[in-house]
Amino acid sequence: MSPAHRDQTVAHGLRWDRAADLEKDPAEVPDPERVEVPQALREEIEAHMANYPDSRSAALPALEAAQRLHGWCSPEAIEQVACVMRVTPAYLESVASFYDMLETAPVGRHSVYVCTNISCSLRGADELYETVRDAATEGIDGEPINVRSFECLGACDIAPMASVDGVYVGPLTPEDVPQLLEDLRAGRPVLPEKQLVRRLVADPHANTREFPRHPADETARADEGGD
Repeated sequence: MSPAHRDQTVAHGLRWDRAADLEKDPAEVPDPERVEVPQALREEIEAHMANYPDSRSAALPALEAAQRLHGWCSPEAIEQVACVMRVTPAYLESVASFYDMLETAPVGRHSVYVCTNISCSLRGADELYETVRDAATEGIDGEPINVRSFECLGACDIAPMASVDGVYVGPLTPEDVPQLLEDLRAGRPVLPEKQLVRRLVADPHANTREFPRHPADETARADEGGD
């Protein structure tokens, strides 16, 4: 758990090392007659539940769906998920407080997670994180940008990198930060030429059937006189 997320969980009472209050009433599954769940959210959660033999395995995608709707895993969001999944809110709180990508405190709807694990750190991620943090202070439309250092995002081959609203971009330098934030504020694709999803792959037969060829690949083949 990152230091920033640990601070959030402590502030909101989600502490794994806090003794249970044995005087409290037993945890209960929310009453469907009392809890109003948006229909689109209900349908998405039920679709995730259908993918698993044990429906509780859908907790992560269900919480992610609620976070997308509410902006964070608020008590209301957790209660709605618990109501649909027929589990206690406490069960879902234990999940939400463990995973870094689930927010247990209010945050801005736009996020920039800068990977600061060893591969990225050796290539300048700490300076990159500080540059993003300092440049993002004004936020977007009055909302703060959720800038965090992240333990590992699993994309060492494009280190140093960041996840911008879930889109992996890299390798990045501090000089890329102004354009990154400008794209984010304007609602444009962020640094498209550095997005992992747009990179060419080693397989020469990739992206020739279901997906169109990458524009860079088309240009290269034209220059070489290929088909």
